Amino acid sequence: MTDLNKGLSVDELDQLIGKRDYIPFLNSRNALFRERGMKDNPPSRTEALRLMSENPNLIKRPITIRGRKIVLGWDEEGLSDVVG
Repeated sequence: MTDLNKGLSVDELDQLIGKRDYIPFLNSRNALFRERGMKDNPPSRTEALRLMSENPNLIKRPITIRGRKIVLGWDEEGLSDVVG
């Protein structure tokens, strides 16, 4: 079981993201995202998973999951589809 104070491991993030594009999981409002210029020069998937594991605030939240559908952030329309 994951210790929520430590964030997710690289393996847990890899399972969560699956075959989806990992870029939307990066929190563009995070200081590390801006400092490293990830918008224009995104990290590789391997590097992104490592960075998100080490810096949980780099993960866009909330992550809402229902079945195979995942909604990232406060997407009201997406959330109503998942929760509604």
